[in-house]
Amino acid sequence: MYILPSITGYADHNLAMCSKVISRAKEFFTILRSLQDAESSDPYIYEEEVQIVKMNGDRIPAVNMYCGNQTVFVCEKAASKISEPGDEQMTEASNLSDGDADDANDSAHVLQTEIGPQPLSVMKARQFLSWYTLSQNASMSAEDTNLPLYPLWVRCDMSDPAGTTWFGAETVCVGTKVTGVKLYSITSKGSTADKRSLTTLEELKQEHKKRHHPSSVGIKGSARFSLFGSTVVENTTIESQSSVTVDFKWSHVESILETPPLSSTATLNIKIASGDMRSPMFEMYRELEFLQTLADGLRTGETEWMEPLESTSAVNLTKAYLEELQNTAKTLQDQAARTPEKTSKLKSETETPIFNSFLERGDLDFVEQLWVRMRKSVTSYQDIGDCLKLVIDALRYGDIKPWIHRDSSSSLSKLILQSYHQQIEHVSLTGVTPVNMLLEMGLDKMRKDYINYLIGEELTTLNHLCFYLSTEVDLQEQVIRLRKLHHLLEIIVTCSTFLGLPYDRLFLLTQLCLQHYRTSPYDEEHEFKLQIKPALISHFYQKEHPILWGVEVSSGHGPREVRTSLHLSDRPLVDHVIFETGDFYLLNI
Repeated sequence: MYILPSITGYADHNLAMCSKVISRAKEFFTILRSLQDAESSDPYIYEEEVQIVKMNGDRIPAVNMYCGNQTVFVCEKAASKISEPGDEQMTEASNLSDGDADDANDSAHVLQTEIGPQPLSVMKARQFLSWYTLSQNASMSAEDTNLPLYPLWVRCDMSDPAGTTWFGAETVCVGTKVTGVKLYSITSKGSTADKRSLTTLEELKQEHKKRHHPSSVGIKGSARFSLFGSTVVENTTIESQSSVTVDFKWSHVESILETPPLSSTATLNIKIASGDMRSPMFEMYRELEFLQTLADGLRTGETEWMEPLESTSAVNLTKAYLEELQNTAKTLQDQAARTPEKTSKLKSETETPIFNSFLERGDLDFVEQLWVRMRKSVTSYQDIGDCLKLVIDALRYGDIKPWIHRDSSSSLSKLILQSYHQQIEHVSLTGVTPVNMLLEMGLDKMRKDYINYLIGEELTTLNHLCFYLSTEVDLQEQVIRLRKLHHLLEIIVTCSTFLGLPYDRLFLLTQLCLQHYRTSPYDEEHEFKLQIKPALISHFYQKEHPILWGVEVSSGHGPREVRTSLHLSDRPLVDHVIFETGDFYLLNI
């Protein structure tokens, strides 16, 4: 006679476990939902050791490959701080006065070092993934949990045999209804300097077939090359905040690390920072910086004057200029013809021939030439007032009759027009009036410089520049719009000079920039994207190593699609695990 063991205890135990898991999944869902609805991106501390952060996926290289710039949740070990030795001594305030204790606490805070993101164990990461997946099940409860959550990504410590660095989960939706969850697993093979040790294309296909049994597969390649940015000179890296990279995508990959074919689609990623000394626009940037100094002084009441570029004082330069005009008997037309010669005397030694050929104008009027002299020599508000007083007195007494452009809009230009009829209104050169007048002169001159290039190169029309040229807004807003126009030119000139892009691409890029800055704030971190034919830049990349290279094997369609990919990079794509240095860093997804 055989006695069967009772299974009642097991059933009760399993039921209790299921109930507990469902309860934790609901709790986790509630936390994610509240984070998703919140405006702030402050991390949420879960169970003391875990933090959940809401951020853009493009901030994390590995996640960016699949989520781009969409918002994601990231689960990681709660951030901790490493304290330097002696912190306890510094923060001990029992024998200190209140003020001393505050100072000690401030010092201790400075010595605390924030460490980078930290991973969770693979087992813990699987737990979060299961809760996320379960919470999206419409039949889990009567509550309306079937609203799509942001994708969830969990940092992993590579403690499993596969070397998992990330787990990810993303809802699959039809409209706003969640119909499933797509799971991701990212593993890393570390670094290597030996190309022969890399996974072959055939091995990747076999790995894919272990996860899916398709009748056919699709293979896509991708690569990124750096065209412009930081450079290495004699083993020394010269860092640059500017970068131009190109992304390639193509089908029919034949081998790992193959060069993108000319049939690829190519997209330039353009991020240019003003002030790069290699730029043909550098001297123009220095001129804009002086203009910004004046605007900041008006806004804050404090001015940090730039180092003068001329050894002669601003007042003496102005006097010499006025005497030169008084002593000449030539016609206004002759004066205009001599303008290039006169302005060349004031050129800084740092100006480059490239810059001169791009934006140097030969038709600077009186006010513009005065601005050139003053912006390179004034070092105080007193200088500005004294120079303008000399000019206004010369106009009032008829000592000079300078010519100006018909469309000049500065206050000094208006006084010059009045001097033609010997009816100059009184101007009190006190307070901020002289600074306002000089700022107007600079705005007027630099706007014409930019118009001269953009219209001369037929990259746009005056109608498209109206927003940037408007004098109806206050001076501070005019400076902001001028900075946007300058940044646009930095981008265009860089792509023209260093990449040699043809007219049609420069024209399209100009329109993209103009359209962007009409509604967006000034931002040098913004990355402009431009479609391009690979043949136009083939000489830049065909003999270079990619900074990122990937291949993806896929099968199935829609929610049943399965993808297996390999990514190689010249730098680690995972920032929470330390790798040995190598030529390539490998990721499998």
